[in-house]
Amino acid sequence: MDDLDQRLISELRINARASIPTLASILGVARGTVQSRMERLIASGMIAGFTVRLKDHGPTDMIKGIMMVELTGRNIKNAIASLRKNPGFAALNITNGSWDLIAEIEVPNMNEFHRLVTTVRAMEGIAKTETHLFLGPA
Repeated sequence: MDDLDQRLISELRINARASIPTLASILGVARGTVQSRMERLIASGMIAGFTVRLKDHGPTDMIKGIMMVELTGRNIKNAIASLRKNPGFAALNITNGSWDLIAEIEVPNMNEFHRLVTTVRAMEGIAKTETHLFLGPA
């Protein structure tokens, strides 16, 4: 991956919906260059997909926290896939130490927070969890 590839990826992180002509103009290269670079980055797996960024909510709009998760059993991949499908998780990260995963929680209210925690704890492949609410910025 060269400098142009890195600049292209940086622009796509800012706006994954940017058109090929727009990207070509920003990067100062031909449209065909952008198109072939994107095709190569996608085919090689360097770009695994495109995503949606949601509008940032004000500090009182969402209940936020983290959940540390210990996995168990032979179907760990299925447990992780099930956790990823939950819209209450803003992010899911593999970590080291006592916990296998750390999930960032973002839900609209405490009822949804409770539902999320209860649902995860009942899932197959979840050994234990520990959950913390964020009270506000430090």
